[in-house]
Amino acid sequence: MSVICLTFCRSDIYDDDFLEFWENARTNYAYFDKKHTDWNRVKTIYLKQAEDARDENEIIRIFENAIEELYDNHFSLNKNLNSSTRMVPSGLDVWAEFINDKPIITEVRKGFSAYKAGMKSGMEIISINDVQIMDAVNNRIGKCITNIDDEVKNYTLRQLMAGTHSTPRRIVTRQLGTRATFNPDESFGNLTDNYRPDSLLEFRIIENNIGYIRFNNSLGQTEVISHFDNALNELKNTNALLIDLRETPGGGNSLVARGIMSRFITSELPYQKHVLPDEEKEFNIKRSWLEIVSPRGPFTYHKQVVILVNHWTGSMGEGLAIGFDALGIATIVGTRMAGLNGAIESYKTTRLKIPYSFPAEQLYHINGTPREAFIPKHLIDLTDPKYYEAEDPVLQEGINLLIGSYK
Repeated sequence: MSVICLTFCRSDIYDDDFLEFWENARTNYAYFDKKHTDWNRVKTIYLKQAEDARDENEIIRIFENAIEELYDNHFSLNKNLNSSTRMVPSGLDVWAEFINDKPIITEVRKGFSAYKAGMKSGMEIISINDVQIMDAVNNRIGKCITNIDDEVKNYTLRQLMAGTHSTPRRIVTRQLGTRATFNPDESFGNLTDNYRPDSLLEFRIIENNIGYIRFNNSLGQTEVISHFDNALNELKNTNALLIDLRETPGGGNSLVARGIMSRFITSELPYQKHVLPDEEKEFNIKRSWLEIVSPRGPFTYHKQVVILVNHWTGSMGEGLAIGFDALGIATIVGTRMAGLNGAIESYKTTRLKIPYSFPAEQLYHINGTPREAFIPKHLIDLTDPKYYEAEDPVLQEGINLLIGSYK
């Protein structure tokens, strides 16, 4: 009798936590208006699975599968298993998307396993772990998605390319008629071991007296502000400045972003717009506001500035990019960014304390463009064959723009 009670009580914990999670997302998730997800069907399917779950590992997998129904990389479970998919974009080294119905690698993360293995932009993906890529995509797409559009397929493709923590990836590609097989994890080790910077940022003077500052995924660490101030002081007499945000997938906070932008302005200005949909949903009264950045520091940097971005410019990195653009103090150069939705809030289930986070606010450029839809003024298409052998075309384009601005 005690065993039966124990099993019953544990099942109650699992379905109680799932219901709490589902209701919290229903009430506070900010992007239902942009999704083709039947969230009520998610409850029907996954609550039954939660009731039948036998242990905590099973309920974690159920939560993960329910989250994938929203195909949103900014909605994440913050407790994982060895079998869990690596987080996108932080745990991804190959960015891919469907172009003319073909799954194409559009960027490879420099310095990581896929890059070291020789994978390149422009390659068509044929299979992943011996499964034809279209079969893998179709098998993975959620059960509660009512319209399978490019956003759904691209999300699923990138989940597959990220792989899991425990299973090495085997990726077959084709480019210019030549097939190739890559085993990046077996050949070059765990993806996250590939990049361990020893500083929050790095800076130097490059050609034509151009200052260069690169953030090493440190936009969530407030101490980086003083490092940035020091770098800017050392570079104050340069002809122009490049700020490299191409390795900022881990997000950050607005204190750091405002601390950086504040060194380039002389008066208070808005840099992004927030929208809180839950109030409008409940009361039919829209709530939105502009976030302001204020000048600070011993001097203002007035020379030309270029911001470098790519698919691993995520969350607060994206906020910085649209902020610099909104303030009119920099030109944005690079590929599309990670396209992460909104500002996230973090939560925990009451009983099992399973942590998760999702965007509760929508974020916009002050011109009304959703942050996730922002396109750099100088957009670089790395699938263009002219870039196949180029060392760093995004950096070179930024340099060329700056040199042209002051010659």
